[in-house]
Amino acid sequence: MTQQPVSTDIIHINAFAQGSPLPYKVLDATHNNAAYPNQKLEIRNGGYGSDAAAHPTNGNQFYVLTDRGPNADFEGIAGKGKQFLIPHYVPCIGLFELQTDGTIIKIKDIVLKDRHGNPISGLPNPKTLGGTNEIPYDVNGQPMTMNPTLPFDKVTNPIKTDINGLDPEGLAALTDGSFWISDEYGPHLVHYDAEGIEIARINPFASDARNNVVIDGKPLLLPAEFAKRRANRGMEALTITPDQTTLVAIMESSMDNPDESGRVSSLTRIVTIDLNSGQIAQYLYRLDKAQHVTSGIVALSNHEFYLIEHDRKFPLQEQSTQKLIYKIDISQATDIETILGTKNIKQEEIVGLTINSRTLEQMIVETEGNWQVLEEMDIKPVKKMLVVDVLATLNYPHDKLEGLWLRQDGSLGLLNDDDFAMTDTEITNSKSTIEQKYLDKEKTIEDANRLYIVMPTA
Repeated sequence: MTQQPVSTDIIHINAFAQGSPLPYKVLDATHNNAAYPNQKLEIRNGGYGSDAAAHPTNGNQFYVLTDRGPNADFEGIAGKGKQFLIPHYVPCIGLFELQTDGTIIKIKDIVLKDRHGNPISGLPNPKTLGGTNEIPYDVNGQPMTMNPTLPFDKVTNPIKTDINGLDPEGLAALTDGSFWISDEYGPHLVHYDAEGIEIARINPFASDARNNVVIDGKPLLLPAEFAKRRANRGMEALTITPDQTTLVAIMESSMDNPDESGRVSSLTRIVTIDLNSGQIAQYLYRLDKAQHVTSGIVALSNHEFYLIEHDRKFPLQEQSTQKLIYKIDISQATDIETILGTKNIKQEEIVGLTINSRTLEQMIVETEGNWQVLEEMDIKPVKKMLVVDVLATLNYPHDKLEGLWLRQDGSLGLLNDDDFAMTDTEITNSKSTIEQKYLDKEKTIEDANRLYIVMPTA
């Protein structure tokens, strides 16, 4: 039976001005807290803030997504990389329910599995299928290798990668009970059934046999330029249109297109994928500032969406912080996949659309004025309209605003990513300095997953 949404005369939106905490369990408490060395660090599960999605029938319930697991910047004998503090952590989808008193309970976890039913990991992909040469280290600071019983050697015992490893960031919950997830590695779009088993995949790699969404006899692939995503800034947000036909995803920030020179632009890209016809469209999104990121999207219709844009700063630590929710419309934007080549305009196989031999990212890095040049060439970005200034509306103290739950009454549930309640502050003598994640400079307020509810203005 379909349940009705929680009525706002029972749970008032202003009751969520400071958020309602999500329950968690402690995963590990063996490390010292670098901020207070006499205390132990609690790594919490938690970590549910990568994205959120509405339960398709129950208005009180919402899904939330973890990322790849607790990790910290680390530099060891194999070079710079990440220390995976719980190496065998398995990313998952959590199902939570909002109670009439404003509290939240967890219903269950859906563990993500490969197509054979084996739990996946959060470890980096092989280089040819989405890896960025990121070195994984274990809790002892040793490189994770193909044979853990032997010392690291790049020839005889190379670094361990996981072809099924995922850094989940975007979540779409379908009416049939299945899920699509986007990630920051490949980037990959992976379809999981209701039990969390992989059933389909779309990525930019023609050599990946797992790309099994076949249209007219050919596997459906993302445009090749999406493989130019910046490390840890991949396909951050994902949704599906209300008619369940079209996936819509956006990159977190500007891509390394053709190389790192492109990453400091205010241009990022939206891709839409019609799962029935295989038609792919691509649109440009202009960030307010090149340093901003996108981190959540949810469909209102086939062409209108709510989208999170923010600066990853802590409001209690910096005055200039911005956490914004825009309503965007792609109907009047230019699908750059449809632009025909001319003497100066090319559709390049690897880097996508170029103008005078420059990628779009390179153009915007040169000058913001080139947005106007693109407009004059009839290349229009999506329209955007501010509908929630989060910091003007809520007592929101977190750095990462990533989960966006469109509720049945039109309000928006907002969830932060608490990074499993831990962070790294520096690397000293090949050791990461990890501490509890704090919201304030004085390190007295610990971060945690919280749900906030706001009503957009349009």
